[in-house]
Amino acid sequence: MVKIIIDIICVLTAFVSMEGVAWLAHKYIMHGILWKLHKDHHKKESEGFIEHNDFFFLIFALPGIASLFFGMKNDYNFLFFIGVGITLYGMAYFLIHDIFIHQRFKIFRNSDSLYFKAIRRAHKIHHKHLTKENGECFGMLWVPFRYFRELKVKRAT
Repeated sequence: MVKIIIDIICVLTAFVSMEGVAWLAHKYIMHGILWKLHKDHHKKESEGFIEHNDFFFLIFALPGIASLFFGMKNDYNFLFFIGVGITLYGMAYFLIHDIFIHQRFKIFRNSDSLYFKAIRRAHKIHHKHLTKENGECFGMLWVPFRYFRELKVKRAT
């Protein structure tokens, strides 16, 4: 029973930690040294469905895959459960960012959820900047409280 609790804690810790990793990578790597890959996500320059920015999926999937692999090779130790957390975050990111926000697949178009509206608003603010400078709202699942306040005020009027 203790092992199951520790495994769940590993998954949750990895999942929550990935928001910080995503924020840092987005601000300092995607809007920094690898802007060349990310810029077509802010200003569409290529034809077709695939963006250069999609290569980040491969880059961010590698630590999760490695953790799953080495964790399995070592009797499903803590690395496996860290890999599960990373993978779950990647799935959540894909569902929220690519499907819900950018509508790359026309599935979840609208929501009355204050949380999802705040995420969409924060991301829209992020995309108002077409260059790598002056960006804001680099995270995905953690939304600054001001977006919730703005939406609550808007709903009240």
